Amino acid sequence: MEARDKLAHLIPHWVEHNQSHIAQFEEWAAKARQAGLSVAAEHVAAAAEAMKEANRRLERAGEGLR
Repeated sequence: MEARDKLAHLIPHWVEHNQSHIAQFEEWAAKARQAGLSVAAEHVAAAAEAMKEANRRLERAGEGLR
């Protein structure tokens, strides 16, 4: 399988996989806030945002395959 074909298969999988992690991070950031763990909540929320940026970059990578 050529690199283009493999990436065309992998990128959507990675984005979908990351979406599930983002949802978990956001859920746990909220739970941490409710528990008064503001520093942990801030970092977990930042990790969710970083993963959203990773997905944006992956999606651009996918567009670059066309």
